[in-house]
Amino acid sequence: MTANGTRLVMDAQAIQRALVRIAHEIVERGRGTADFALVGIRSRGVYIAQRLRRLLADIEGGEPVPFGVVDITLYRDDLDRRMQNPVVQGTSIDFDVDGRRILLVDDVLFTGRTIRAAMDAIIDFGRPQAIQLAVLVDRGHRELPIRADYVGKNIPTSRQEEVAVRLAEADGVDEVLVEAP
Repeated sequence: MTANGTRLVMDAQAIQRALVRIAHEIVERGRGTADFALVGIRSRGVYIAQRLRRLLADIEGGEPVPFGVVDITLYRDDLDRRMQNPVVQGTSIDFDVDGRRILLVDDVLFTGRTIRAAMDAIIDFGRPQAIQLAVLVDRGHRELPIRADYVGKNIPTSRQEEVAVRLAEADGVDEVLVEAP
């Protein structure tokens, strides 16, 4: 722990190990990746989904699974309270969602509200066979009955603490920190 109360809970190696384990669990539980697609939640969920996509292709030895990106900005239930002028970065789902198993990917699972918004966005594209959830970190404190199917690491936190996921693609470093209030 540093002087300012920040503690490192995952380094680059721990993040990589967690993603490799999640990828293997996905293949084992799903008996492969047929009829499967990944959808990353902006922003860091996209990077994690891209890494999982590469790992799944390596494990399965085939073509990468379809990949999409969802921006939940306009689906948030607190939009009127949080942002006067929300910045929408766009959703890109260029495959047929109907009948497909969708794996929604995010960096941190906290209250569940982001996941609910992402599911609403995906359902606007069609009716998937199933939607599953993979997260790098589950920190608890759910406000909705949502749980992850695949978790990199469970990190008990207080509601006042912040979990910061830093990824090389956006931040130049791979690490997960818990920051004191």
